Amino acid sequence: MKQAFVLLAVAIGLFLVSKIGFSQKGTSSKTTKQRTMDNSHNKDQVIYFAGGCFWGTEHFFKQVRGVTATEVGYANGNLQDPTYQQVSTGKTGFAETVKVSYDPTVIDLKLLVDLFLKTIDPTSLNKQGNDIGTQYRTGIFYTNADDVPIIKERLAALANQYSAKIVVEVEPLQNYYDAEAYHQKYLDKNPGGYCHIGPDLFELARKANPAPTTEYKKADQETLKKKLTPLQYNVTQNNATERAFDNEYNDEFRDGIYVDITTGEPLFVSTDKFESGCGWPSFSKPISDSLIQELSDNSYGMRRTEVRSKTGDAHLGHVFNDGPADKGGLRYCINSASLRFIPKEKMKEEGYEKYLSLLAKK
Repeated sequence: MKQAFVLLAVAIGLFLVSKIGFSQKGTSSKTTKQRTMDNSHNKDQVIYFAGGCFWGTEHFFKQVRGVTATEVGYANGNLQDPTYQQVSTGKTGFAETVKVSYDPTVIDLKLLVDLFLKTIDPTSLNKQGNDIGTQYRTGIFYTNADDVPIIKERLAALANQYSAKIVVEVEPLQNYYDAEAYHQKYLDKNPGGYCHIGPDLFELARKANPAPTTEYKKADQETLKKKLTPLQYNVTQNNATERAFDNEYNDEFRDGIYVDITTGEPLFVSTDKFESGCGWPSFSKPISDSLIQELSDNSYGMRRTEVRSKTGDAHLGHVFNDGPADKGGLRYCINSASLRFIPKEKMKEEGYEKYLSLLAKK
C-alpha cells in the first residue's frame, strides 16, 4: 500500500519547483545517501527501531521529549547504498528502520523501548498494518552492548502478556543507510499520508515523558505585555510577522543558542542556522522536535505549517520543505521577535551551560 503513496510523492516532488514561504528561495537537490551511525550530538545515545512502515515510527518518536533527532533509513541488509525500490522487493535483507537519537539525561532507553512496543504487533512476522514483507519486520538494533540487557528485559516482560511467540529481533547494527529525502519526516510534509500508527499513539508519545513543571513556564498575558516589546508581543501572541531583512537575527551567525522570548526555553542552536535568502532566521531543525508544535495554517489564502513553542505556546514562524537537502530538507523560518539569542560566551552565566555541547561543529 505504501508504494502507491511513495510514487505519488515522487511525482509531485519532480514537478514542484517552488514553495510558498514568507519570501524565499529554495533548494531541490537530492540528498546523497550516507552511512549515518554517529550521534547527532556528543551527549546523545542512539538506538534503531524497525517497526513496519518507517513513516509512522519516525513521527511517533519525534513527539517524545528527550528524543533529539529522528531519521528514517534501511538497516542490516546485504547491499551498499540501497534504494527504496530495491528494499521494497523484500530481497535485500534490509528493514525499514528509524534512527532515534536521545538525551539519556532526559529520557532513558527503557521508556523508549516500552513506547516502541506499543506501536507494533510483536507477534506478527514480516507484517505490520497493511505492509507485508521482510522489510517490514520488527527489530531493535543496537550499537552499545550495554543496551542489550535493558532491551531483553523489556521484551521478556512483554512476552508475559502474549501466548504467541514474540518475533521482535534484537541484533547489533550491522549497517545503516539513510533513506531518500522524500521519506524524511514524511508525515510532517504529508499530514494525510498513510500511517499504520493511530493518532492516539502520537498523543501518548507526546505525554509519555512530560517536562518538569518548574524550569520553563508560560506567563500570563499581563506579564507578557510588560516583559515584551509591542512587536514581540504582537508576533508571539497575535501571529504577526515582522519585516523581512529588517529584523534582529537574520544576519546573526555567531555561535550561540536561540531561546523562546516568552519563556527562555532553548529552541534552536547556531549550528543548525543557515542563510536561506528569505529575510528571516532559518534553521534546519529545532533542538528537539518535542519543543515545538506544528499546526496547519490556511490564512491569507495559503496552505502553510505554523510553528509554535510547545511550553510557551508562542507563534514562532512557519516550516517549509525547501531547506537544504543535506540538512534534512526542512526550513524553519522563524521571526527574530519570537527569539532571544544568547552568544556562546554568555551561555554559562545565563544558565545554559548544559547546551554548550550542541555547538560542536558538525
